[in-house]
Order: sequence, then C-alpha cells, then structure tokens
Amino acid sequence: MIGVDVVEEYTGHVEPGGAAARRTLSELSITKLSVGPMDNNAYLLVCPKTSEALLIDAANDPDRLSDLIGHADDRPTLRTIVTTHQHGDHWQALGAVAGANGSDTVAHPADAAALPVPPDQLVEHGDTVRVGDSELEIIHLRGHTPGSIALLYRDPGGHPHLFTGDSLFPGGVGKTTSQEDFRSLLDDVEQRVFGELPDDTWFYPGHGDDSTLGAERPKLAEWRERGW
Repeated sequence: MIGVDVVEEYTGHVEPGGAAARRTLSELSITKLSVGPMDNNAYLLVCPKTSEALLIDAANDPDRLSDLIGHADDRPTLRTIVTTHQHGDHWQALGAVAGANGSDTVAHPADAAALPVPPDQLVEHGDTVRVGDSELEIIHLRGHTPGSIALLYRDPGGHPHLFTGDSLFPGGVGKTTSQEDFRSLLDDVEQRVFGELPDDTWFYPGHGDDSTLGAERPKLAEWRERGW
C-alpha cells in the first residue's frame, strides 16, 4: 500500500490532500494531517520508546489515516483515539479507524451521546490519558460544545504543546451559538489556557494553521469586545 508522504520540517501548516508534517520531540512525535472536505486536522502522537500511538480526532479519510499509521510490521500500535468534541466533521472516520486497530475511544461525557461509537473512556477536566510513556492532560473548554476538550502535553525537554480542537484558533475562539456560550468559552480559554500556560505554548487547532499563546495573548481583549 502507498503511505502518506511526511515532511519532517514542521511549520504547523498542512495542505488538504497533501503531505503530513511531523514534529519530533525527545519523548514524543506529533504528526499533523489534513483530512476531509472541511480541512480537518488529525494528529497522530507516537511514543518512540513503546511504539504506542494516540490519534486526536479521526475526522475523515480512514484510508489516509490508516496509511499515516502505516502497514508494516513495525508500525505503531494505535491504542487510543480521542475525539475533541461532538461535531460530525471530527469523527467521520472514528468507527472505521477504531475498529481496524482495536483502539480505545475517549471523549468528554457531555458530548459522548452524539458520537457514532460509545466512548470506552470518559474524561473530565483534570484527567489524563496516556500515549506510551507520556501523559496528556484534559482541559475542558465549555462553549463550542458542552463537552469540548483540549489536550496538553508538557514536553520535559521543551515548551508545552496544546491540542485545542475547535475551541481556540489563531485569531479567536471557536464558533458559538449564543452570547452565553461565547462568554463561557472565552472565560475558560482565558482562565484554563492563557491563565495557566506560558507564551511559548504551541497550540494545534482542529482546522488550519498552528500558533502560540504568546502570539494570541495580546488579542484577548479584542476578542471579548468583538463578541460572538
């Protein structure tokens, strides 16, 4: 089978239908791939010591995700798939990829009922999930959906890495459908993300390019004034 091309020079940008981009850290690799008609980002995290993997958002294109994991005998073992929130563009491939790999599925209970596969593990704010020898912290960000979560990896050899789903993008928080939901989401993002993490935190959104908290922090007041 033909695998997915992977670029090792990581910039945070990937093209729809194009190559994946890999960032190799001391204890974890992060590979970003754009899938589906809505340019969804899927992130494959692999622990090199154990060859265990975790996928954030099996959003679409199960064949491409399978090719990204690989088909050789030495491919990583996809132990876990985390769904950041209930919107359908983030789980189109969940059943196929979880079924093919025997993966455990993870989501927040407030969004679990909308998913096509009942989660094997329900996570709340402050819980952790593992990928091999590494740990990801769950941050509940209420507003885009009731159960939206972000996942935080604290790289022991560098800066934090945060996977934000559709709750935080370069230029603003995710879409909300009411002023109340907007305030809830922005409050959580300010308190639980910007209030807790340093400027060099690199964040990986559910669509489009990455950014850092330092690049976005000066815009928080503007976002609140702009409203939903």
